[in-house]
Amino acid sequence: MTEPIRINRSSTRKPKPKDADLGFGQIFTDHMFVADFQEEKGWYDPRIEPYGPLSLDPATAVLHYAQAVFDGLKAFRGVDGKIRLFRPQKHVERMNNSARRLCIPPLDADLALQSLVKVVDIDRDWVPSTVGTSLYIRPTIIASEPFLGVRPAKSYIYFVILSPVGAYYPEGMAPVKILVVDKYVRAVDGGVGGAKTSGNYAASLFASDEAKHEGFTQVLWLDGVHRKYLDEVGTMNIMVKIGDEIITPPLTGTILPGVTRDSTLALMRKWGLKVSERQVSIDEVVEAHGRGTLAEVWGTGTAAVISPVGELAYQGKRMVINRGQIGPLTQRLYDAIVAIQYGKAPDPDGWTLTI
Repeated sequence: MTEPIRINRSSTRKPKPKDADLGFGQIFTDHMFVADFQEEKGWYDPRIEPYGPLSLDPATAVLHYAQAVFDGLKAFRGVDGKIRLFRPQKHVERMNNSARRLCIPPLDADLALQSLVKVVDIDRDWVPSTVGTSLYIRPTIIASEPFLGVRPAKSYIYFVILSPVGAYYPEGMAPVKILVVDKYVRAVDGGVGGAKTSGNYAASLFASDEAKHEGFTQVLWLDGVHRKYLDEVGTMNIMVKIGDEIITPPLTGTILPGVTRDSTLALMRKWGLKVSERQVSIDEVVEAHGRGTLAEVWGTGTAAVISPVGELAYQGKRMVINRGQIGPLTQRLYDAIVAIQYGKAPDPDGWTLTI
């Protein structure tokens, strides 16, 4: 698609919240990006328009067959006042990979990148300035053809919405409590666990809700076959430090290929640390805790960046990690990534895109 992006600016402006009042995903900006797809035309009519409802037929395919993918990234207002997107090309790549898995036609990568850049630029006044806050960017593709029948749709809507956000977890950077679940599974080999598709999140709600009623922030999923190997947390990839080895589950199709995961692995390898992408069983984690060698556990994700895990619970056993405090490597990783995102440190790998 070579069409220029049409811009229809909103005639009214919403009041902007104070940085200190920001939660996560509850307030949305003045504009959104939209493009359409029809089988005979491809992607067409890219545009920025006032934020508002989508009009969908009751028979729209996404409402019945969940043919939908999305992604999530952030724009940061740096200490120098400049606005930076963090690894947008990597997010576009992941969104298109998710789309292919769901039989959704991928977007032209350049158009997808420009959709993010242009809509953030138009709503740049919405990017908060306090370190720890950001503008969350949610690109989404849904099947829009009205029909009943199990097949890939022939029309789609791509849209990008923006939300100024604070900390994802109420705890902020404080260590979270995670419940390891073996009663339910999130994904199995050959399924859609590696795609960022809406159905994965719907499938996770029941276990997450149970965990929250028991006082936990999130659940840690085990593999769907043996129910013993670590997969991922509901909203994050997971990493454990046992002795001097940092271990994270490999990308075998059952977990999301996290962009923050990738960034974290790159930093630790650059620092010369022993990093393994391998299967790690919950039994290995329990044994390490018993020996006193389970040094740190943390999650990685766009929403929370780095989230220290202060407690893991499994089959009635509660394992406090690092005395429930943030570990030194967890803190170092958080500080390093945040410094790049806010322009406080050099960006040697070109992870940020300045708008």
